[in-house]
Amino acid sequence: MSPHRKPAPVERAKLVRDGFTMPEADYALLKALKDRLHEVKREAKKSELLRAGLQALALLDAKDLAAALDRLAPVKTGRPRKAE
Repeated sequence: MSPHRKPAPVERAKLVRDGFTMPEADYALLKALKDRLHEVKREAKKSELLRAGLQALALLDAKDLAAALDRLAPVKTGRPRKAE
């Protein structure tokens, strides 16, 4: 490669912004997982933990995935009403 040529740009994945609701216990679990990572000197963002969880779930077969979902407490979907 000649010194005047720039390397080809790295193509970035398209990002999607989303919002969702989760129980306080699950939110606390995110903090607990982040704290565990401090033991191995690894920082993580909530989004990284959620993405890692998705990757782990993707490795399960349909029966085990359904069982993991069945262990979750139901959550009312939608946004809370604004106080007037």
